[in-house]
Amino acid sequence: MKRKGILIVVSGFSGAGKGTLMKKLMETYDNYALSISMTTRQPRQGETDGKEYFFVTEEAFLQKVSQEGLIEYAQYCGNYYGTPRAYVEKQLEAGKDVILEIEIQGALKVKERFPDTLLLFVMPPSAAELEKRLRGRGTETEENISKRLQRAKEEAEGIENYDFIVINDNLESCTEQMHSIICAAHYTPDRNAEFICDIRKELEEGMKRSGM
Repeated sequence: MKRKGILIVVSGFSGAGKGTLMKKLMETYDNYALSISMTTRQPRQGETDGKEYFFVTEEAFLQKVSQEGLIEYAQYCGNYYGTPRAYVEKQLEAGKDVILEIEIQGALKVKERFPDTLLLFVMPPSAAELEKRLRGRGTETEENISKRLQRAKEEAEGIENYDFIVINDNLESCTEQMHSIICAAHYTPDRNAEFICDIRKELEEGMKRSGM
């Protein structure tokens, strides 16, 4: 049976450690492709265009939207974020599990368009730890920290729409847990409809040959 790639959306509160978790997952396992999002926000220190994000102007972003070149897009904290379509489709066809690291608004749009998408929500062990991680970045103003905590409060109301939550307390165990969830998702009946149909046909033909 040919292994088909799964489209995976990973969301989580800003500061929950999604980026670090994705980096560890990619380093540990070789069957994943991490989609690079396009954004209109300014790069943080150490970020490179084409690696963490494709950094573009708002004009260029909206042009991409008009050309239907994005799987989804959303506005978050005053900036646009979106997922380029071509790269994702190419990797799925090659059998890679493609991970989109996007916020909840975009995640639900992807699920609506692609119902077999696996939705994972990364959470910190507590709200206090979330605030600690945001302050630990050293890149956020008090105003931005307040905005991100308010946003987390709003996002907490939509977690039930996800298939699984992953609590990012220990990086090693969290990475292993996420990989196990994705592996198991490959064997759900809805993602193997073609294989199940083939088995049914073979059973029916076998019964006919045996005269049953």
